[in-house]
Amino acid sequence: MTLKAQKSLPKIAVLLAMAVAVAVALETIDAPAASAEADAPEYSSDGKLLLPRNYREWIYLSSGLGMEYNPAHKPGSEFTDVFVKPSAYREFLLTGNWPDRTVFVLEERSSAARGSINQGGRYQTALDHLAASVKDEKRFPEKWAYFSFAIGAEQAPPNPRNACFTCHSAHGAVDNTFVQFYPTLKPVAIQHGTYSTARAAAKNVAHEYGTPQAEQ
Repeated sequence: MTLKAQKSLPKIAVLLAMAVAVAVALETIDAPAASAEADAPEYSSDGKLLLPRNYREWIYLSSGLGMEYNPAHKPGSEFTDVFVKPSAYREFLLTGNWPDRTVFVLEERSSAARGSINQGGRYQTALDHLAASVKDEKRFPEKWAYFSFAIGAEQAPPNPRNACFTCHSAHGAVDNTFVQFYPTLKPVAIQHGTYSTARAAAKNVAHEYGTPQAEQ
C-alpha cells in the first residue's frame, strides 16, 4: 500500500461513520410516522372497520370485572380488556390527548371462579365479544365512532350514535374515552390538564343512553 493510500484511510473511515450516522438519524425521524401508519385504522370498501389482527400486541391499558354503566342492571362477571394502538399511546404520554386515527380494541371475556388449582377469585376464559372505538376526524363528523364485532367477524359497521357515542361524549374523562378507568393514564391526563373531573363524576342515567354495555 502506498503512503498516499494509507493517509486516505482515516478520511474514508470518517466519511463512512458520517454516512452511517445520517442513515440512523433519517431512520429515527421516519420511525414515528411509519409506526403510526402501521397501526392506523383500516376500512372495507363499504366503510366497515377491519378488525386489527395484531391488536393483542398493542398496549394493554386495563381490565374491568363485571362493569355495568346502567344503574338499573346488576353487575356481571365478565372481564373487559382494553388495548390501544402503540403510536396513540406514545402521543398520549407526551400530550395527554389522543391523536387523530387512534384505535382502541376491547375484549369481553367470560370468567370462572373454580378451575385447576384456583380456590378463590375469578380468572378470564372464553372470548364473548369484541368492540372497537376509532378517532378518525376526516371520516366521522363527530370524530369518534364505535364498532361491535360478532365472534369470528373480521369487519363491523359503525354503531348507531346512541349505542356508545352519547355515553362516551358525556362521561369520557378525556376526549370521549374512559381514562378514569385506566390507572396508568389517569395521572398523565391530570398532569397535562386534559382530564375532566366533571365528566368522569357525572351520573349515567339509564333512559338517556338506553342500555349501554361496558365499553372502552
